[in-house]
Amino acid sequence: MLAMPSGTPACPDTDRHRRLAAQLADMIPGAATIRVSLNDPQQSWPHPHAIVKDESRATLKVGRNTARVAARWILRVWPEADWTRPHTFDLADATLTRSDLIAAGRGR
Repeated sequence: MLAMPSGTPACPDTDRHRRLAAQLADMIPGAATIRVSLNDPQQSWPHPHAIVKDESRATLKVGRNTARVAARWILRVWPEADWTRPHTFDLADATLTRSDLIAAGRGR
């Protein structure tokens, strides 16, 4: 990423995260969260997989290609994340959280 003379990135990551959230919201109307992992249950090897949920936490039906594109975009924006565990991208606040931490926060 290019840096300005001050040494700060020309495009802060928060802007990148918000742009991604806006693009995914346009691509998948009604989506609130996207759970991403590399464990597609229909594949025997690591493969990008996404589960899209709406505001009421109901799973939205999306096409296989749409789900893969969403997963790949999220994987590319957060390459430093530990992708051995699933993560959830919240479109409202453009944050990525490990899915097991979200479940623990809800008292499960």
